[in-house]
Amino acid sequence: MLASFANCFKIPDLRNKILFTLGIIAVYRVGCYIPTPGVNAAVLGEFFDKNANSPDGGIFGLMSLFSGGALEKMTIFALGIMPYISSSIIMQLLTAVIPALEKLQKEGQTGYQKINQYTRYGTLGLALVQSFFIALWLESPQAFQGFQLVDHPGWGFRVVTVLTLTSGTMLLMWLGEQIQEKGIGNGISLIITAGIISAAPTAMTTLSKMLAPGTSGVTQLQPLTLLIMIAFLIGVIIGITLITQAQRKIPVQYARRVVGHNKTTQGQSSYIPLKVDTSGVIAIIFAQSIILFPATLASFIPNQAFQGLAGFISRGGWLYYVCYAFLIVFFCYFYTAIVFNPIDVADNMKKHGGFIPGVRPGAQTADYLDFVMTRITLAGATFICIIAIMPDAIMASFKVPYLVASFFGGTGVLITVGVMLDTMKQIESHLVMRHYDGFTKRGHLKGRR
Repeated sequence: MLASFANCFKIPDLRNKILFTLGIIAVYRVGCYIPTPGVNAAVLGEFFDKNANSPDGGIFGLMSLFSGGALEKMTIFALGIMPYISSSIIMQLLTAVIPALEKLQKEGQTGYQKINQYTRYGTLGLALVQSFFIALWLESPQAFQGFQLVDHPGWGFRVVTVLTLTSGTMLLMWLGEQIQEKGIGNGISLIITAGIISAAPTAMTTLSKMLAPGTSGVTQLQPLTLLIMIAFLIGVIIGITLITQAQRKIPVQYARRVVGHNKTTQGQSSYIPLKVDTSGVIAIIFAQSIILFPATLASFIPNQAFQGLAGFISRGGWLYYVCYAFLIVFFCYFYTAIVFNPIDVADNMKKHGGFIPGVRPGAQTADYLDFVMTRITLAGATFICIIAIMPDAIMASFKVPYLVASFFGGTGVLITVGVMLDTMKQIESHLVMRHYDGFTKRGHLKGRR
């Protein structure tokens, strides 16, 4: 494998793509340290240190993790790339239910460019709304347990904050598109992964402090406990890799066809790859957005009803995990139903003379595909639930902060493993095309799609 990495820099085109991608990621990381005007960064850092490093975690540590630490410092990239991700998901869902967008999607490259443009407009709108609420959030001392973050609140601060954070999100979107066009890998996914990995040094520092003896000579974390956590991490990575690439291959047989007067084409055998985990991290994003909504609303509206609801389903209670798991399973099935239509697949097979052995073409084929997809989606949804809840289980079992627990399971590991598989697959395709060995001795890497 090391020889394969060395071969990457022997191919000029691939070397330039890798260096360009690393350069864009470096620009992103520099932007994560440029502060937003009008915010007292020292007070904000004190607030996050008080909450994110507590044993029970909190939504602030989770939000800071996915912004690459930019939210914790309230920099120009504090919003991150999430408005673009949300806009892309919304546009994908609308494409499945609005006939005009569905027709536009089938127009090829022209339709893709128009849908991509609509996605950018949606990103701009979401960024404007979210940045405005963040400005209001920063002005409220009640949301920060009495900390005063803004010295001069008012519309001047709100306008500057909205323009700064929205511009940062649009710049991140443009940087991701540049990686997509001139670099290697999926640009948006790599930016998210870079933000997640950037928290690793802080997590390792926290972990080393917990392993060091305290004033009483007793360590907060025993070496045996650390070994158990590392074993969990290895198991999680292996499990994510297997589930990410897992497919149920449905055999398809194509009958003979007569082309012209005397030419007959032979029947062919193929298969339909049905993914076990179709939704991926999207189901977790949807579930987290809904489960954290009461707590977010309670921080803006000091109402006893909202405070009671937020406390009733707050992290740590059994109701929180039941609702969280239910939402993940629901959105796994919901997203799978949006992107995979068994009726369309069955009709296309019938038009081209294809059939599944032992199943009649048409309605029975659609029912069979729906039955299989329902069963394998349950397995994928169950695994996603386990991965999503694992950081909370590690926090409760080993008494470590959420920042440390998130690197031994959870959404961050799920995203990182999937993106690394995709990127290594693209690099391997360049190596094999130029007659170099891939990363594995047998077979080839498979991405998420």
